[in-house]
Amino acid sequence: MLGSLSLLAATPFAFRSFSPSSNNNRSLSSGTNHQIAKQLATESGRGSQKLLRRHVFPVYRRVSYGSPISAVMIDDSSTITTSEENTQNIGILDIDSALRPFKDHFQYRIKKFVDQKNLFENYEGGLEEFAKGYLRFGFNREEDGIVYREWAPAAQEAQVVGDFNGWDGSNHKMEKNEFGVWSIKIPDSEGNPAIPHNSRVKFRFKHGDGVWVDRIPAWIKYAIVDPTRFGAPYDGVHWDPPPSERYEFKYPRPPKPKAPRIYEAHVGMSSSEPRINSYREFADDVLPRIQANNYNTVQLMAVMEHSYYASFGYHVTNFFSVSSRSGTPEDLKYLIDKAHSLGLRVLMDVVHSHASNNVTDGLNGFDVGQSSQESYFHTGERGYHKLWDSRLFNYGNWEVLRFLLSNLRWWLEEFKFDGFRFDGVTSMLYHHHGINMPFTGDYNEYFSEATDVDAVVYLMLANSLINNILPDATVIAEDVSGMPGLGRPVSEGGIGFDYRLAMAIPDKWIDYLKNKNDEEWSMMDLSCSLTNRRYTEKCISYAESHDQSIVGDKTIAFFLMDKEMYSGMSCLTDASPTIDRGIALHKMIHFITMALGGEGYLNFMGNEFGHPEWIDFPREGNGWSYEKCRRQWTLVDTDHLRYKFMNAFDRAMNALDDKFSFLSSTKQIVSCTDEENKVIVFERGDLVFVFNFHPENTYDGYKVGCDLPGKYRVALDSDAWEFGGHGRVGHDVDHFTSPEGIPGVPETNFNNRPNSFKVLSPARTCVVYYKVDESVEETNGINVISVSETLEMDASKQKNAEESAILVDHGDKENPQETNDRDTASFDEELQKDGAKQESIEEPAASVLDKKIVGSKLDEPEVEEMEDRTPDD
Repeated sequence: MLGSLSLLAATPFAFRSFSPSSNNNRSLSSGTNHQIAKQLATESGRGSQKLLRRHVFPVYRRVSYGSPISAVMIDDSSTITTSEENTQNIGILDIDSALRPFKDHFQYRIKKFVDQKNLFENYEGGLEEFAKGYLRFGFNREEDGIVYREWAPAAQEAQVVGDFNGWDGSNHKMEKNEFGVWSIKIPDSEGNPAIPHNSRVKFRFKHGDGVWVDRIPAWIKYAIVDPTRFGAPYDGVHWDPPPSERYEFKYPRPPKPKAPRIYEAHVGMSSSEPRINSYREFADDVLPRIQANNYNTVQLMAVMEHSYYASFGYHVTNFFSVSSRSGTPEDLKYLIDKAHSLGLRVLMDVVHSHASNNVTDGLNGFDVGQSSQESYFHTGERGYHKLWDSRLFNYGNWEVLRFLLSNLRWWLEEFKFDGFRFDGVTSMLYHHHGINMPFTGDYNEYFSEATDVDAVVYLMLANSLINNILPDATVIAEDVSGMPGLGRPVSEGGIGFDYRLAMAIPDKWIDYLKNKNDEEWSMMDLSCSLTNRRYTEKCISYAESHDQSIVGDKTIAFFLMDKEMYSGMSCLTDASPTIDRGIALHKMIHFITMALGGEGYLNFMGNEFGHPEWIDFPREGNGWSYEKCRRQWTLVDTDHLRYKFMNAFDRAMNALDDKFSFLSSTKQIVSCTDEENKVIVFERGDLVFVFNFHPENTYDGYKVGCDLPGKYRVALDSDAWEFGGHGRVGHDVDHFTSPEGIPGVPETNFNNRPNSFKVLSPARTCVVYYKVDESVEETNGINVISVSETLEMDASKQKNAEESAILVDHGDKENPQETNDRDTASFDEELQKDGAKQESIEEPAASVLDKKIVGSKLDEPEVEEMEDRTPDD
C-alpha cells in the first residue's frame, strides 16, 4: 500500500552535492545510511497536516553563492523530523472520505516530502536555494573567469573542449570532488572571457572502459547543429551575450485570469509556408491572432531542445536550452515579452517525465553503465520506457532533483514563463507508467505498490517551488489516470497542480464521430462525460489538442467534413449538407466542451477555424517534407471561405466568458438531457445554455428551466448568419420567466428549477441566454449593446498595444522608449485619420461578431472602467 520504498537515505549519493572546497564535507558511511533508512521507515506513519503547512512555504536561510554548499547527510537527528504533534488530520481525507482507507499511503508520502524539504533546508539553504543549480552547474562567470561544473560520477577523467581551445582539452583538465562533480576555472584572457559568447563547447570524459567520449554539457543554455550536414550531431554553445545583445524584458506579467483560455501552439509549425517558423515571426504574426480571438493564455510546445524534430518536442535532449530551430534564447524572450504586452500569459509544455534516448546529443550520453545512484536515470527496465523509446529519471536521486527543480526555476526566472503544463504525468505516477492499464476509478489503482512515491514527492516539491517563486503561476498536469488529490494543494496532502487536463473528453468525441450516427448520440452520456471530474479539482477541457491533429488521426473538422473541406468551403456556392452539418457540429462540440467540461479551456493552433489537414512532421516516411507541418492562415483570412465562420464563433465563445466569467463559476447545473429531442439544457453561472443536437427537428416554444426569475435575452447564437448559420433565432426577443412548482420544494419544480421560460431551438444549434439587469435598463433606457461593440471600443487601445509591442526590439537602441513613444504617437495620428479601423487580421472576426453577443447597456463611466480592467476584475 505504501508504494515505492526507495527512500532517499538508502543511497549514498542521495544527499551528496558539489562542493569543491567545503570544510564542512563529511563522508557518509554505509552504516549511517542504513540507520537513517531504518529511522525513516519506522517514522513513515507520522505525516501531519500541521507539519505540511509549516513546511510548504517556509522561510529559508540564505546561502551565499560565493560559498560552497554542503549537502552531505550526517548522523544527526536534527536532519530528520521527529515531531510528536497530532498527525491524524490530512486535509484531503476530509474532502473525500473514501480516501481514508489509504491514510497510511498519504502519511508515508507526506512524511517523505517533509523529510526531503528538511534536508534541503539543512544542507542547501532551502528548496528555493537548492533550485538555483544553474548558477553553479554548467558555465558561469565567477571572479574574473568562467567556472564549469558537471556531475559525472562514473567518469575517470574529464576535460572541457571547444572552439576556444581548438578542441584539445589537454590544457583544460577538470578535477573531481568526492561527490562526483567535475570542475574547472578558466581565467579571463586580457580582460576577455576565455570562452567567447556563442562559441561551441563540449564535455569530454573517459569512462570505465577507457574510452573517451564527447558530450553536450548537461546544463548547457543553447545547442546548435550544422544545418549543412545531414544527421550532424549537436554542439553545446556557451551563451553569455554582452549587455548590448541581451534582451531586457519591458512588460510585466499579466495577472492570473479567473479561468485560463489556452491557445496551444507550436512555434516551428506556425508558419503558413512549409518551413520552420521563428520565435520572432510567431510573436509578430501569430500572437495578435491569439489575442484577437480573446484567449488569455498561450501554451508553447517543443521549447526545450530536441534533436529529432518529429518527436514534437517530447524527446528532449537539452533541458536548459531553447529549441535552436526557431532562434536564440533572446528571440524566445522577445516572444514572451510581446505576449505579455498583449495581455497574454505564457505557459511552457515541460517534459520531466522522460528524456530522449539519444546518446550523442542528450542527457542519456552521461549514462555509461553506472548504478542508479550515479546516474540521472534508473538502471535496467525501470530506467527505460518501452513504448516511448526513452529514458526514465530516478526521482529519488539528489542531483536529479537538483537538475529538474532548477530547470523549472530557470524557465520561470530567465524567460518569465507564467507556469507549466507537465507532460506525461501518468507515466511518472506509476511504475507501470499507465501502459496497458485501463483505469476504472478503483482507488486501489492509485495507492498501491504500483505508485512511484519518489515521483509523487518530486511533483509535490516542484509545485511547492513554483508557487514559492511565482504565487500566480498556472500549473497543469497531463494525467489520464485521474489520481485523486493531483489537483489539491500540497498543504492538504495533494500533489499541488492547479488543473488537470480532461483527457477523456476528446476520446469521447472521437468515439462519437467514428462510431455513432447523429441519431445515436446520447445526451445523458455526453453530459456525464463532460461533467465527470473530481469535486474541488479543476480541469482544463478541450475537444481536441495537438494529439488529435497528428498524422494517423483526424481533427474534428476533418471527421465531420473530410474531403469536402477542399471543395465545399466557398461562400460563393450553397453549402452542401455535409458542410452545413460539419460547421454546425464543429461549433457545438467545441462550445459545449468549453461550457460544461471544465474550469478552463484549451484549443490547439488552427483548430479554432477547422484547419483541414493533420500534422505530419518531416521524417523519413514522408521524404522529410514540411508540407503538412504548417498552418494555413490564408484559409481563415480569405473572406469568401467558410473557415472564417468557425473562427468567428471561437472568438465569440471566448468573448462570452470574458464578459460573463462562466468558466470560473462554481454554479454548474444540468437540468435537462432530453434523449428523444436530443437537447441538453444547463446553467453555468447565471447563463442558460440550450444545445439542440437533433439533425432535423426545430422546437418552437421549448421550455427550459432556470434559477433566477426575470427577463432573458440571447447572449450567443451559433445559428447567426455571422457564424455560418441560418439566422433562425431572433435576438430582439425578450423571454420572461414563469415560476414553477412550490417555492423551496425542488421536486415540484420544472426539471428541478424554480423558474422557466420558452425558446426557439433550431436543429443543430446552441443558444445562450443571459438575465437582463432591468435596474440598469431603467437607468439607461432599453437599448442594449453587444460584447463585440464593447470590444470595438477597445479596438484602438488594443491596436496601440500591438503596434507598441511590435516595436519593442526595432526602436532606437539609444532610447527605445522615446522611439516607441514617437512611433506610437504617429500611429495615433493615423488612427484618427482612418477611424477606429481594426487590423486586417481582426477584420473577419470583428464583422461577424457585430451585435450578436448581447449585454446590458453601460453608461460612459462603466465603459471606461471596463476598458481599464484586468482579467481578475
